[in-house]
Amino acid sequence: MKQYLTIDEWSIIEEGFRPEYNRISESVFSLGNGRMGQRANFEETYTGETLQGNYVAGVYYPDKTRVGWWKNGYPEYFAKVLNAANWIGIDVTIDGETLDLHYCQVLEFRRELNMREGWLERTFTAQLPSGKQVRVVAKRFTSIVDDEVGAIKYCLTPLNFSGNITFTPFVDVDVMNADSNYDEKFWNEVQKEVKSLEGYVTAETKKTAFHVCTGQKIKVTLDGEEVAVDATNTERSKYVASTFTVAANQDKDLIIYKIAANLSSENHPKEQLLANTKQVIAEAYAKGFQQLLLEQIDAWAAKWEESDIVIEGDAAAQQGIRFNIFQLNQTYTGEDERLNIGPKGFTGEKYGGSTYWDTEAYCLPFYLATADQQVARNLLVYRYKHLQKAIENAEKLGFTNGAALYPMVTINGEECHNEWEITFEEIHRNGAIAHAIYDYIRYTGDDAYLAEYGVEVLVGISRFWAQRVNWSAAKNQYVMLGVTGPNEYENNVNNNWYTSTIATWTLEYTLKALKHVQETNLSRYQELVGVMNLDVAKETEQWQHVIDHMFYAEDKDLGIFLQQDGFLDKEQTLVKDLPSQDRPLNQKWSWDRILRSVFIKQADVLQGIYLFEDRYDLETIRRNYDFYEPRTVHESSLSPCVHSILAAKLGDEERAYEFYLRTARLDLDDYNNDTEDGCHTTSMAGTWMSVVQGFGGMRVRDNILHFNPFIPAGWSSYSFKIRFRGHLLNVKVNKEGVEIENQHIQPLSLTIFDQPQTIEANGKVQLAHQVA
Repeated sequence: MKQYLTIDEWSIIEEGFRPEYNRISESVFSLGNGRMGQRANFEETYTGETLQGNYVAGVYYPDKTRVGWWKNGYPEYFAKVLNAANWIGIDVTIDGETLDLHYCQVLEFRRELNMREGWLERTFTAQLPSGKQVRVVAKRFTSIVDDEVGAIKYCLTPLNFSGNITFTPFVDVDVMNADSNYDEKFWNEVQKEVKSLEGYVTAETKKTAFHVCTGQKIKVTLDGEEVAVDATNTERSKYVASTFTVAANQDKDLIIYKIAANLSSENHPKEQLLANTKQVIAEAYAKGFQQLLLEQIDAWAAKWEESDIVIEGDAAAQQGIRFNIFQLNQTYTGEDERLNIGPKGFTGEKYGGSTYWDTEAYCLPFYLATADQQVARNLLVYRYKHLQKAIENAEKLGFTNGAALYPMVTINGEECHNEWEITFEEIHRNGAIAHAIYDYIRYTGDDAYLAEYGVEVLVGISRFWAQRVNWSAAKNQYVMLGVTGPNEYENNVNNNWYTSTIATWTLEYTLKALKHVQETNLSRYQELVGVMNLDVAKETEQWQHVIDHMFYAEDKDLGIFLQQDGFLDKEQTLVKDLPSQDRPLNQKWSWDRILRSVFIKQADVLQGIYLFEDRYDLETIRRNYDFYEPRTVHESSLSPCVHSILAAKLGDEERAYEFYLRTARLDLDDYNNDTEDGCHTTSMAGTWMSVVQGFGGMRVRDNILHFNPFIPAGWSSYSFKIRFRGHLLNVKVNKEGVEIENQHIQPLSLTIFDQPQTIEANGKVQLAHQVA
């Protein structure tokens, strides 16, 4: 764990230059706007340890799967969201010396990610080998108003000399992914153009033929006055630049304004891409940096008005939750149903930037409660539009009759994960997608979604489950063989409790969904039966038989659900007995040793209990929690939030807070020693869930919103806002109790501390905490 960042409620601040942590900071200080993202790389040359990263949403490359064996059904490629053009670059030389913090003496250094207003600023004083000192203040942002635009203000001040400063702002598409096979590059140049202080490069991805045009336009001021400069233009393969020299005086500010844009053929015709990029940049340039920044500040103020969580009395917790909300809001806006949420968002290239089950299991609740209903709906539509691909994925594995297996990893609906134990076995992702449909409808009341899109997805998934089970004559029950549950530290196991549970739940929900559509929209029901070629009587009877006869591993003596067959055969060592030098296991132990150990990467049985908690009494939940949590190493970012929420339900405030802080500050403190590869964006939604569902006790049951809040001991109060079926609620919890304000023109009935309440239009209700 690394705690080198300053605690501040609205900003992430790094005081002092730590080259050994630079890649971590590049992840943490990343910027994005839903359409593109940029790691916190330096504008000027830096030859130290760095991971260059700029990403354009939806643009990917199908990199060849690199394995030494091949199996039928194995994905042919791994989809990578590509490192795109370096648009931030501004090389600087001072009387012939390159400004490079790797070689300079860094006298002071500070960077700040201002989350309230959505900008990154880096300030440093550097002494070059010649003894010349400069101060630089570089501020930039990716606009959430003009979401194809990025803007930079780069201010350089000579401190102990007057001299010639040469700047080379550039656009460079001659880039590569850090994880590319055989150091392959993925971009071919289409065209380029540079004149005076303006330049453009259009490049095409290999194989997928996406076009992206990246452009820049530069303005220069000296001591507050715009100056004309004589620029020398440079062109080389996939690169354009304008170089100019300015005679700078000691203590006088020299500012480079750089307006840039990334436009993709996903959103513009290829033949118009260059012209459209010029137009976008011209409009942004006309606004100017300051106007663009003011619009950015106003837009972020609106986002925070809807989604902020305010914590009083614990600055570390406050910083953590705001960082998580900030990253979620700048990763996905929901405006484009073709896009989804990669595990690293726009902060790194690990995991390929593709879609995982994280979206449905963790991210959906955040967007349901903090954004317009259409945002969450688009996440579901994304999967609906991939249904045919999911059917084809299942066919590759031998499934028939329209059975659908959604991919573990995808960007276009095809499976592209390159580890067999995940690709073939981690099939619980199907259940997460089914549960997301249920979760969306439960929260929004949008029952019409079933007839429009939902039933087709549910039937495809249910057909898969019905074929994936085996009838065991020995048990006289159905079993689920050869799977990997959420705990990826066990592979190819039989009867993983979570997978079996979510499979039968899906079958149950599909039967209910079909009945609902039949009763409410008969013509659409009949149309769907025909479209899906559904043999209603035969298939639904089979599904019910699986529901009634599924085997679930459990140990009646301990009163727990068994994670899988034979789990108790393992040596039952606890995490507290692990030597600290053995952590994290995935970086210190062999895979063979991990698989044979009892240690759990992330919530597995407890993931199922979290999703279906109303099925189990408190003592059942407590027994399973007390058994599995001491065996869980939480080496998945998705794990702590589930444990926090369940601990809160059990009244274990100490552990609820402990796991909340771990998930909230996972990247800020680099808990798992892997933030340098990018932030854990999808698990950040779990941090929000830890507060709202954990401490706030928010649930939806029978169309009614429920709250059962408590307050951690170290907090004086906390508050959050949620949307619910057209209403906007402000929930505030303090030491005395809870106050809920209904900021809507219609009253709302809900339940607080198990007591029915009605909050009048624009009214509020207050209740004291319940004494146990």
